[in-house]
Amino acid sequence: MDYELLIGIFPQVVLDGILLGFMYALIALGYTMVYGVLEFINFAHSEIFIFGAFVGVEILLSLQSAGWLARLPWVVVLILVILAGMLASGLLAVTVERVAYRPLRAAPRLIPLISAIGVSFFLQDVIRLFESMWRNAFNLVYPTMDVMNIRFELTSTLDVSVRSLVVIVAALLMLWSLHVLVNRTKIGTAIRAVAEDQAAASLMGINVNRIISLTFLIGGAMGGAAGVLFGIQYSLINPYTGFIPGLKAFTAAVLGGIGNIPGAMLGGLVLGLLEAFAASYMSLLTGGAFGAEYKDIFAFSVLILILIFRPKGLLGEVVRGRA
Repeated sequence: MDYELLIGIFPQVVLDGILLGFMYALIALGYTMVYGVLEFINFAHSEIFIFGAFVGVEILLSLQSAGWLARLPWVVVLILVILAGMLASGLLAVTVERVAYRPLRAAPRLIPLISAIGVSFFLQDVIRLFESMWRNAFNLVYPTMDVMNIRFELTSTLDVSVRSLVVIVAALLMLWSLHVLVNRTKIGTAIRAVAEDQAAASLMGINVNRIISLTFLIGGAMGGAAGVLFGIQYSLINPYTGFIPGLKAFTAAVLGGIGNIPGAMLGGLVLGLLEAFAASYMSLLTGGAFGAEYKDIFAFSVLILILIFRPKGLLGEVVRGRA
């Protein structure tokens, strides 16, 4: 076994895991915020995430065809695309909540869950239909901005691209902004009050329906931002791309503690690092018997073990009625 190789690739593996973990964390926030308020799993969040990615790629392709992509400052383009993805996905999440979930709020829990699965399939096909009619293709590639491909060689085995730095910085800023919003503003206080007790919050003058819609807006916006960053990092997207990252992000939310915002961040990072280590080291440690294709099995096996010994996740589950 080549121990020098194992040690040499360690920094790059950690970087790849952090990148993937931040992606999962941003998507997981949508799941965990909705669950924290409604104790409901929004399985359509995967499509809300990928919808933001499609809005981002459409804007970039339009700028490219008009000749503006190379002329405008890349930071301006990046901010524009991320904000557009956040707005579009946030509004889509609010629409889904108003049309598909709110009328079923008093129904047994299984009914909104089935509705969420139906909305997921519906959105997949709507995106595919639109892109097939608009571009005669639904496998789209994010246009490349030259500056994103610049790489900084830190060591002989570690180099960091501008693309990776952008993803990390943007994710950190959004996670910090969400933390401030939820914990240090009146809106955040209202969200936490509704999550704790809807009836009591209503008696205190809080418009519960408005706060629930706002929660979907914020969670959807985080998913939309993650979609744009996913497209920038991995380039190729299609209407079904969101399913696996969405499933893993939900897993990350459960791993960290469903309904717990810091838990979603921690769960995303842990799952991302587990996947990165499994993808890079499994083949080396097993002599080629198991390769990177088994990374999901390894990551989910560790998840199962963690949940066996800590069923409420790493930081604990947060539900209504708990102080």
